[in-house]
Parts: sequence; C-alpha cells; structure tokens
Amino acid sequence: MAISVLIVDDHPSFRATARLLLEVEGYHVIGEAKDGEEAIRQAADLQPDLVLLDVNLPDIDGFAVASRLTEPDADPAPAVILTSSRDPSDFGSQVASSGARGFIPKADLSGDSLAALLG
Repeated sequence: MAISVLIVDDHPSFRATARLLLEVEGYHVIGEAKDGEEAIRQAADLQPDLVLLDVNLPDIDGFAVASRLTEPDADPAPAVILTSSRDPSDFGSQVASSGARGFIPKADLSGDSLAALLG
C-alpha cells in the first residue's frame, strides 16, 4: 500500500513539483495546503501517513505546525518531514524539538531521501 502524503507549501510551483516527484516514486499525494491552518485542517480530515511541510509558511511557521500535528494526543499522528530552501544549519535543534522525523532541503527532495528518514 502506498504511503499517503499531504504537501504543505505556500508556493504552488513547489507543490506541483513535489507532487510529480512523489507520485513517480510511488507515494500517494492525497492533498495540498498553502498555509499552516489549512495543513492542520487537512491533516485532521485526510489523516495522511506523511506530511511534507515547508518551514516558512505565511501564517504559522512549519515548526509550530509540526508540533501540533505530532502532539501526543494526535491520533493518528502523521510522520512529518520539514523542508526549506534555507540551509538546514539555520534551524539548529528546532527540527527535533518540533516532533518532525527530519529535514530535507528542497533541492534534495527525492523518494530516496524520504525513505531514509521514514526508515
């Protein structure tokens, strides 16, 4: 069974590129969101296995969204992978403390990089 994915990014071109890349790799993209509030709503409604989440969103930063999606009472809590075009060293320990499984720079997004983080 394919892993279901919600893509969250405020740039439509990245969402389209990520969708294409993920679908070619066998993932099932079940939704897209352009901001944090929409991501939280769609994650509750769609219950994806994975949320590919941009750090820089217009309303709520991706770290706060990841924390809400992975709260202990979230049932079921999706795996969250954060993305950004910024250097990962800019984020320090925020990735781990947000509850995300990891971080992938947007330029390095691939089925292999996701699989490595998902185990």
